[in-house]
Amino acid sequence: MDLQTLLRALVTVLAFVCFVGICIWAYSSRARKGMDEAAQLPFLDDDKPDSGDKQS
Repeated sequence: MDLQTLLRALVTVLAFVCFVGICIWAYSSRARKGMDEAAQLPFLDDDKPDSGDKQS
């Protein structure tokens, strides 16, 4: 195994470890509150009245 193949394998393993870490973090109970708040962001502006500045 040459150096280039070894580096490619290490980068692949590192990327996989980072992916698994992000998945564990995203589904952890500590991140749930922030994720729940972020999930509601698209719905927060629906209560504001229309400004009437529509351009046709």
